[in-house]
Amino acid sequence: MSRIGKQPIAVPAKVQIKIDGASISVKGPKGELSRQLPYQVSVAQEGDTLTVSRQDDSRVCRQMHGLSRSLVFNMVEGVSQGFQRKLQLQGVGYRASVKGKDLVLNVGYSHPVEITPPDGVQFAIEDKGLTIVVSGYDKEIVGNTTARIRAVRPPEPYKGKGIRHENEVVRRKAGKAGKGGKK
Repeated sequence: MSRIGKQPIAVPAKVQIKIDGASISVKGPKGELSRQLPYQVSVAQEGDTLTVSRQDDSRVCRQMHGLSRSLVFNMVEGVSQGFQRKLQLQGVGYRASVKGKDLVLNVGYSHPVEITPPDGVQFAIEDKGLTIVVSGYDKEIVGNTTARIRAVRPPEPYKGKGIRHENEVVRRKAGKAGKGGKK
């Protein structure tokens, strides 16, 4: 049995769940999410808990069991609490700001880079423009938006400049050896 798949999902009081065959929709104070689950798994609600079960013990069913449970858990957690990711800017003169809903990045290009958030995602700035907070109720969209922002200027290994995740460690490389080559 999948260790993740067999764990029940606790549903908070302010979250409503609607199960219709293989599709599930979750509505809470932060928003509403719906997803079509694979046919190999089924979701049942008993009081304030959800359980995900699989058809049989085939390899595909076992794979989908844990995945589906994680997806449903992330939906419930997202509409009740939400998700947030932080990015840090490292570099001289690198700054971020929010203009309306858009994120404006000044990261060493000749022009500022503007990023428009998808529906359900908000940007916030902390630490004098050096930390970007991406928050929303859909974990997948928050992660993809964070990856899009990081791709504007990924951290480089020689000076460590760029946009990195909050706890990301950038392995530094040594530069050129120095003077004293051929004569």
